[in-house]
Amino acid sequence: MNPQRRALLGGMALTAIARTRAQPQRDPPAQPAADAPDAPAWPPAERIALWSGEPPGMPANPPTPLLAMYGARGKRELHITGVARPEINVFRAPRPDGSALLVIPGGGYEFLSVQNEGIDIAQRYTPFGTSVFVLTYRLPGEGWKNRGRVPLADAQRAMRLLRARATALHIDAERIGVLGFSAGGHLAADLATAFDEPCYARVDAADDLSARPRCVGLGYPVATLMPDAGHVASRDNLLGKDAAPALIAARSPALHVRADTPPSFVFHAMDDDTVPVGASLDWIAACRRAKVPIESHLFEHGGHGFGLHAPIDSPTAQWPRLFAAWMRQQQS
Repeated sequence: MNPQRRALLGGMALTAIARTRAQPQRDPPAQPAADAPDAPAWPPAERIALWSGEPPGMPANPPTPLLAMYGARGKRELHITGVARPEINVFRAPRPDGSALLVIPGGGYEFLSVQNEGIDIAQRYTPFGTSVFVLTYRLPGEGWKNRGRVPLADAQRAMRLLRARATALHIDAERIGVLGFSAGGHLAADLATAFDEPCYARVDAADDLSARPRCVGLGYPVATLMPDAGHVASRDNLLGKDAAPALIAARSPALHVRADTPPSFVFHAMDDDTVPVGASLDWIAACRRAKVPIESHLFEHGGHGFGLHAPIDSPTAQWPRLFAAWMRQQQS
């Protein structure tokens, strides 16, 4: 086994964080992030704006950015709302091996969980050669036109910009994977099935490049918006509470898996009472029907939103090591 790969797999197992994340009920913010001593450094020094000038569909009253530390059951983390200028937040690997990961935080399309499902992920993978790019995408309920496609437009644009700037970022344009969590998992799955769907007018030469990821990781994903297995809050925040059935079906990725959908890796806890495990089961079944490579790990315990905070001795805590091995295989 390559020594770097051995270090990646072993180091991830040893450094898993022995904490259990609380269910993602939003407590009132303890305090603004700027005044919170435990707030992580954010944003990183290096960022890439997705759009030159105003993003398409800017509301008359643009959202006001808000970074706040939210607390739940003794744990606090950084959440972001008011995304007026979506960005790629760059976390370079100290010794890049060319592999790259676009990370898409969750938050029910109401907020972005950029610490648990962004910063923490970057800190886990960058020491082992993978450059990580955390996407802060627009939240559709903040007044954007064509709200149901706004996050997908940001994800497509992010993939194309990473490919266009691959040389400067020291990554391989053909080795860019995606990892999304919860509603971010919906967006990752939407990108995997609709990477070529026209969502915005061409901006520059980057938009001539493909937005298809090499591979896709889905953590406790909202892989469908259909009533039997979807997450109502994510659906309502993305499409509105009175969305037509046809629109709900159109933005339900598990209904649109096709032969050129990238290989995917899914992990989900069976006791998740926020996003039903049935969403992942629907995705798995769809991939098998389309003969798309799929690796899945369904854990008995873990709840929702565990990220890297499952107890170190639990099976659930092994997903980062398993995903790393799978990702390396896909990107080789």
